[in-house]
Amino acid sequence: MELEMKTTSLGAYEAGGELTLTQEETAETIVPDYCPDIARIIRTDGSIFLHSRELRDGRAEVSGTVRVNVLYTPDGETGIRMLEFSIPFTAESDSRALPECQYLFARTEAEFLETRMLNPRKVFTHCKLVTVLTGYRRTPLQVCSDTAAEPSLGVEKRQEKQRAVLLTHIAEKDYTFSEEMMLSPGREGAVEILTSRAWGTVTESKIVGSKLIFKGMFTVSLLYRTAQGQCGASSAQLPFSQIMEVEGAAEQAEADIRLQLTGTDIQIDGDDPEGRQMAVTLYFHAAALLREQQELTLLSDLYSTAYEMTYDAAPLSLTTLRETMTRRQTVREILEIGMVADSVLTVEVRCGSVQVSREGGGVKLRTDAAVRALYLDEGGVPLMAERSMDVACQVELPEGCGVTARALCPEEVQCSLGDRGIEVRFPVDFFIEAAAMVKRVCPLF
Repeated sequence: MELEMKTTSLGAYEAGGELTLTQEETAETIVPDYCPDIARIIRTDGSIFLHSRELRDGRAEVSGTVRVNVLYTPDGETGIRMLEFSIPFTAESDSRALPECQYLFARTEAEFLETRMLNPRKVFTHCKLVTVLTGYRRTPLQVCSDTAAEPSLGVEKRQEKQRAVLLTHIAEKDYTFSEEMMLSPGREGAVEILTSRAWGTVTESKIVGSKLIFKGMFTVSLLYRTAQGQCGASSAQLPFSQIMEVEGAAEQAEADIRLQLTGTDIQIDGDDPEGRQMAVTLYFHAAALLREQQELTLLSDLYSTAYEMTYDAAPLSLTTLRETMTRRQTVREILEIGMVADSVLTVEVRCGSVQVSREGGGVKLRTDAAVRALYLDEGGVPLMAERSMDVACQVELPEGCGVTARALCPEEVQCSLGDRGIEVRFPVDFFIEAAAMVKRVCPLF
C-alpha cells in the first residue's frame, strides 16, 4: 500500500546550547610619569568590551578587554585623579561544545573587580569574569500535514491546527554612533574626564521591506574635573536610529534586538574653549532575532479500515507562546554613611542577574541592585558608600511558561542628603521573556 505524504518545511533556528565560563585575570600597573603618586584608592570601575566572537566546528571563543578606571586621591595634592588601563582576556569553550551552531551570542560581566596599591607608583588589579555563551543553529521545521491515497485503501486521518512561534531570521551588524553632549546647565566646564559610563536601550523597531529599522537611547554619564580642581557630574540621553538588512523577513515578525558596546571614545571637544561640549563616539554590536507566528496543520493520526497499517511517529515540540514585556519597579532607600556629607558627586546602580521563581499563580523576579555613591565629607575628602538592595517584581504568567529576564537601571539616579545619610531614588526595569511549548506527535518521513 502506497501513500503520498504531504509535508511542510519551514526555515527556523533554535538555541544549540548555552555555556557559562568563569575566569580570573590579574594585572600590575605602573602609574605613568605624568600622574601624581597615589595616596589612597577611592574606587575601581570596569567596562567590558567584546571585540570578537568565533565559532569553529562547535568550539566557541570570544575575546575582549576590561577597561579599568581607578579613582584615587593624589599624594600631597587635593582633589581626585584617575588611572586608566586595559586588561585583555579570552574565553573559550571545549571542543564541540556548541555543535552545528552558526551564530554565537556572548555576554561577559565582572563578578568581582578590585584594585589595591602596592606602592605609590604601582597598583595590582584582580577581576573575576563570567561569560555566558549561547549558540544558535539552523533547524528547519518539517511536519507532515496531510496524506493522499486511493479510496479503496480505506485510509482515515486526523488533522489539527496548531500555532507556532518560529525564530526565522538572525542578523548582526557593527555600528558607530557619534554625537555631541553638552554638560548640564550651570555646571563648570571640564579640563579632564575622570570616569565615563554608557549604555543603550532599544525603544522601537519595525520591518519595512528588507530593512529592520530600530530606534533607542544611549545614556552617557560623566564625572569630570574642573579648572579649579573641583569635581562635576553630568549625564545625557542621546537618541539613535539605525538600519539593518533582514532579507526575506516578514513585516509582521517581532524583533528582539540586543545591543552590546564594543568600545567608547568620549573626549572634551577641542573646539569648545569652555570645556562644556563633549565629543561622544560609541562603537556597538547589534544582533536581531526575528520571530514569526505560523499557522500549521499537523497530521496527528493515520490508520486504514481495509488493511493493517502502522506508521512511525515522533514527538514534535513547538513554541506556542512567546511574550515580551517590561515591568518597572521604583526604589527609594537610604545609604547610611555614619557622618554628615557635604555633597554627592555621583551615584550609580548596577543590577545583577535575575532569579525567577513561581509563587502561587504568578512569577516572582528578584535582582540585587548594587548602589555606589561617591561623596565629599565636610572636609572635602572623597569617600565611597556602597549597598546592595533587593528589588522584586511580580508578574502574572500562565503555568508552564519558561521565563528569562534581565534587569537594568535605565535612568540617572536621583539623590539627596539627609540626617541618616544619602537618600537614593531610581527605577529598575525588568525585561521579561516568557515562552510556552507544547508536545505533539507527527509521522516521520
